[in-house]
Amino acid sequence: MTNPLLSPWTAPFGLPPFAAIRDEDFGPAFDAALAEARGNVAAIAEAKDAPTFANTIAALEMAEAMLDRVSGVFYNLAGADSTEAREALMRDLAPKMSAFASEVTNNKALFARIDDLWARRDALGLTAEEMRVLTLYRRMFVRSGAELTGEAAERLTAVKSRLAVLGTQFGQNLLADEREWFMVLAEDDLAGLPDFVVASARAAGAERGQNGPVVTLNRSLIVPFLQFSPRRGLRRQAYEAWVARGANGNDHDNRAIAAEILALRDERAKLLGYDSFAAFKLEPEMAKTPDAVRGLLMRVWEPARKKALADAAVLEAMLEADGEAGPLEPWDWRYYSEKRRKAEHDLDEAALKPYLSLDAMLGAQFDCANRLFGLEFREIAGPFYHPDVRGWEVTRRGNHVAVFLGDYFARSSKRSGAWCSAMRSQKKLGGDVRPIVVNVCNFAKGEPALLSYDDARTLFHEFGHALHQMLSDVTFGFISGTSVARDFVELPSQLYEHWLEVPEVLEKHARHWQTGEAMPADMLKRLLAAGTYDQGFATVEFVSSAMVDLAFHEGAAPADPMAKQAEVLEALGMPRAIRMRHATPHFAHVFSGDGYSSGYYSYMWSEVMDADAFAAFEEAGDPFDAETAAKLETHILSAGGSEEAELLYTRFRGRMPGVEALLKGRGLLDAA
Repeated sequence: MTNPLLSPWTAPFGLPPFAAIRDEDFGPAFDAALAEARGNVAAIAEAKDAPTFANTIAALEMAEAMLDRVSGVFYNLAGADSTEAREALMRDLAPKMSAFASEVTNNKALFARIDDLWARRDALGLTAEEMRVLTLYRRMFVRSGAELTGEAAERLTAVKSRLAVLGTQFGQNLLADEREWFMVLAEDDLAGLPDFVVASARAAGAERGQNGPVVTLNRSLIVPFLQFSPRRGLRRQAYEAWVARGANGNDHDNRAIAAEILALRDERAKLLGYDSFAAFKLEPEMAKTPDAVRGLLMRVWEPARKKALADAAVLEAMLEADGEAGPLEPWDWRYYSEKRRKAEHDLDEAALKPYLSLDAMLGAQFDCANRLFGLEFREIAGPFYHPDVRGWEVTRRGNHVAVFLGDYFARSSKRSGAWCSAMRSQKKLGGDVRPIVVNVCNFAKGEPALLSYDDARTLFHEFGHALHQMLSDVTFGFISGTSVARDFVELPSQLYEHWLEVPEVLEKHARHWQTGEAMPADMLKRLLAAGTYDQGFATVEFVSSAMVDLAFHEGAAPADPMAKQAEVLEALGMPRAIRMRHATPHFAHVFSGDGYSSGYYSYMWSEVMDADAFAAFEEAGDPFDAETAAKLETHILSAGGSEEAELLYTRFRGRMPGVEALLKGRGLLDAA
């Protein structure tokens, strides 16, 4: 039987043949794709012709085309719809893919060709984009150990292979803990819960094979349960299970894995000549140094902590007024904060959600993209990789731009969180390749699906990433879309969140799912007025996580990461009723791969820019100002990694921003 992953794809828009792909197709497809890639790379390295940009760098760009195609399908499915077979293959692939990457960057003949081009770069007549790609290729090879020889080179290869295995294991352990735990609720336990939470709990129970409602560790269910359940004992049981993910002393415990990962990262950095892994990791980012990261985080930490402690005193008084014994505990914060929000802002999430159906908010995100960038969205039929997935063709002025897939509902086969990925990235080398972009969220399924305001913000956030992919307009896939500095990649996503706060957007799209009536004007006003509510809590839980991440990687690797975590939090003066957003054993951003290691701060670094970037529209007097939107697309969304991030932002805004816009946006200026 022909392997559908290796055959030509004839579906509309070059979509993968999802219905024909079986789990057992992936292994042979990877074997064939890796063999083809190895052959192509060897041919480039061993070529007798003198190195040119075309026969070396451009050829490398094309060398892994089949591997990119197979990987684009597999890794999207493995994260969004795991099976035992896919998880087993991920474990098998981790060392294989690492070994292949090391083979390429350790190929001395290949690096010699790149180095020769680098030495002659000014005489090659390269375009600006070609010069950038050459620069990044050489940097990638050097940072991957291309200049190492002998035992050092061999050890680095072994370290990277082991890190790939451990990162995969960390993520699978976390998914296993999230999949296996649930708390059965008796009918009496539903007292005080809004209808949408009850409906979500019943749906989760049905998915888990139970006859009644359950609470799972999915954020879209456990957070509203913590917000609304008046039963303190149940809140505590659910919360403690949530924060114990990856630290239950079972086969899925991640604490020893985290320690080994940190030790290996430190060794990797030392082999490459850096003082610490943080110094190595931050060198190509906008921040450049650990000191710059700490400076930003501490500038925000003090006012956030001050605000959080003041809020904690108010919430503890509410707790005691309920006849409960203090002190305020982490499983109490969301419950009393929700009561306070309702009292102070007259905002009831249960009353708000009917105006924020998933379909309405999808309409809002598409409408904003149309008004800003002229994009049109037409829903298309599947089949896609799961029945929950929806698809749209994206066009502009009648021309095909991209395919956009949305996978929005929580399920036990999907890892937690929300993300954007590309099954196929935009590029022009070898033909005009248009992207297939995927947004994945974990909203509670319902008829219809009703979102919290935070859910709607997540929807817009991930769509901002999608726009970065869809509007990419570069020649080389190596710098396409979100292939930018880690502390720049969150700018488009966080910037797009601002359009959810534009009153005219909610006036148009926030409509009751049953009656079609617009959100009442007074409710909309209260919603927007509460935009900075509880930002002390949100900022403290984020910054504490970022500071722990930085501390893990800045000096010698801690033998006991949990002890180091406790030490950092004590030094910060962490409020006792708030925990890190991501404790070490379930800090997937940092330990499931290298992506955000030493880089969790990136969200806040980008937030400094996104607050300033949206101010450009405000200064123009129109959140949909055409000239500003065109500049945003030209200098950021379409540019990919074609230049250093500072240059791209400065071209858009004329300067780099200060931290004040961030503090103002979070309502923390008064506490600063």
